[in-house]
Amino acid sequence: MNTVKIKVNFKEYEVEANQTVLQAIRKIGIQVPSLCFLKDINQSGACRVCVIEIKGLRSLVTSCNYPVSEGMEIQTHSKRVINSRRKTVELILSNHSKDCLSCIRNQNCELQTLAQDLNVRHTYIKGVLSKQTYDEVSPGIVRDTSKCILCGRCVEQCKKTQGLGILNFIDRGFETKVGPVFDRSFNDVNCMQCGQCINVCPVGALSEKEEIHDVIAALNDPKKVVVVQTAPAVRASLGEEFGMPIGTRVTGKMVAALRLIGFDRVYDTNYAADLTIMEEGTEFIHRFKHKGVLPLLTSCSPGWIRYMEFEYPDLIPNVSTCKSPHMMFGAILKSYFAETKQVDPKDVYVVSIMPCTAKKEEKTRLNHHTNMRDVDAVLTTRELGRLIKLYGIDFPTLPDEEFDQDMFGEYTGAGVIFGASGGVMEAALRTVTEILTKKPLDDVNFMDLRGDGVKEASVNINGTIVKVAVAHSMKLAKPLLDEIRAGKSPYHFIEIMGCPGGCVNGGGQSIINANVRNVIGNSYIKVRANALYDEDVSRKFRKSHENVQIQELYKNYLHEPGSHIAHELLHTHYTAKTRFKDPEGE
Repeated sequence: MNTVKIKVNFKEYEVEANQTVLQAIRKIGIQVPSLCFLKDINQSGACRVCVIEIKGLRSLVTSCNYPVSEGMEIQTHSKRVINSRRKTVELILSNHSKDCLSCIRNQNCELQTLAQDLNVRHTYIKGVLSKQTYDEVSPGIVRDTSKCILCGRCVEQCKKTQGLGILNFIDRGFETKVGPVFDRSFNDVNCMQCGQCINVCPVGALSEKEEIHDVIAALNDPKKVVVVQTAPAVRASLGEEFGMPIGTRVTGKMVAALRLIGFDRVYDTNYAADLTIMEEGTEFIHRFKHKGVLPLLTSCSPGWIRYMEFEYPDLIPNVSTCKSPHMMFGAILKSYFAETKQVDPKDVYVVSIMPCTAKKEEKTRLNHHTNMRDVDAVLTTRELGRLIKLYGIDFPTLPDEEFDQDMFGEYTGAGVIFGASGGVMEAALRTVTEILTKKPLDDVNFMDLRGDGVKEASVNINGTIVKVAVAHSMKLAKPLLDEIRAGKSPYHFIEIMGCPGGCVNGGGQSIINANVRNVIGNSYIKVRANALYDEDVSRKFRKSHENVQIQELYKNYLHEPGSHIAHELLHTHYTAKTRFKDPEGE
């Protein structure tokens, strides 16, 4: 390892070469504030909060993109540096919206924290407030440019993670803002609605579209039977909303809180994940046996589905027709559950607690069988945290409780791991392999499908090698999709998730601020995923087809996977979408 010697605040250190000053001084243990910097995403130096003083240079330099060199002498907190940082923050605040108390990011805002750390109590600079564009047309994402600080993180996140570049800087000078092309709504462009831009925004310029008060209204309506379901990834993140360590599994406390809030039934979407495997696994087996369109592409990530409809509509024949688990569950609750409980389906109000903002857009799709929404409201993990606090519940001290066990209370380990990248494919292989070979698996763990990057595995099924692949984020998925388009894909089955790391890192999960992310990188994704794999191991049954209540559902109502009624309730179709065109038609 090449090293250089530098002086930081008059003390000599030997540090690794080929790194920035910010990286070096933070490893030493000296904290230099930053605002626009986000490790592996953005290091433009645009905000100039991380400035330092280097001996021999007239101007202060931004430490996030200035390289270390032999003999460099640095001051990180000189009077000149501190004054510069304070002035920069005052300038940002001078034209920033001041509704901090009612802002969705209050007490979790990096600008607010920075102002506090720099002791900026008064803004002596009286600037003109930024012109506001307020976009709440989209089902999932709200944009408020009056709070935008032009850090560029969201721009780079969309470009580098999803390979889309939906967001960019618009106009110049004081009129500069960030938004989609022509300052249009997210709803009018080829946005995935994944919400990854929200997760990196340091302030409240981007947020999920709240549905908390719709849910409260339903809870207070005596005619409504309000049923809530929780996605597997939520339990691995919700505790962070209450100061608990990253990845703490809070399944039992979450159930207890939902009961205290007043939901009539509290179910786990894992049940429907098992149901999804039965339908999707059957679909794969049918295509595999009868030389149908392959590779089969999974369909449980609505962000990926929206991307596909815009960017790869020619691959619609490859995509599974299965609805996502929470939409399947909604359809079952408004049919089988309603009939069994003798309730009008219109009075069954289904709330999904999801790690994903794209689920808000997904729920707007009507059930083509009933012409009714499968799900009435979607709350993100963050929204659930706010709802629990609104009801005055001391979450960390709650005793653990179990999900309601009637009809839909059972789930397997296969359902749990849906929340991690590779989990859907692993769950599918556990069932598909046993159905086709008619033999129990020696090992249900498909370790090759876990971890970072594009993963692949080969499974010998009755002498035929079945090749599968897993990709999370559109940047990783695109080469696989291009192979299919070119007729060169070597795979039979491919899992695609819209968010990097899968649902555990969804756009609706707890926000980990940049100061933490810049230290731990993406390791928090693995920590959350491990919480799900631990629960998988703890379950009595770990294969979806072993779920007794799923077997009863088919026996009593659906008859068999892929049946006519199963297709009417649990399957869907997709429509090619056209990208927004400018007024000139170019």
